[in-house]
Amino acid sequence: MTKITYIEHNGTSHTVDVSNGLTVMEGAVQNDIPGIDADCGGSMACATCHVYVKDDWFNKLPKKNEGEDDMIDQAFEPNTSSRLSCQIQVSDNLDGLKVYLPEKQI
Repeated sequence: MTKITYIEHNGTSHTVDVSNGLTVMEGAVQNDIPGIDADCGGSMACATCHVYVKDDWFNKLPKKNEGEDDMIDQAFEPNTSSRLSCQIQVSDNLDGLKVYLPEKQI
């Protein structure tokens, strides 16, 4: 299990254990984290699992592929720290990861 912290736009923090092999999005859905809608179920077709990842963690994640960048362009207020949480697979080396949720998902 890996500890992931989801921080809502209003600052409310949720730290949960997520099984390795799941995605950060699946961990949010399984733990009823508000702010990650995951409308497409993780097929990278909607951008409703958009999160921001601070620099200290962003560079530890696998690089985005072109499809993810295209979907992030459709997200609410994307920036250089934007990722789709459905594309971040949980592993031991992500223990302690913090992701920040946008004000809303579109």
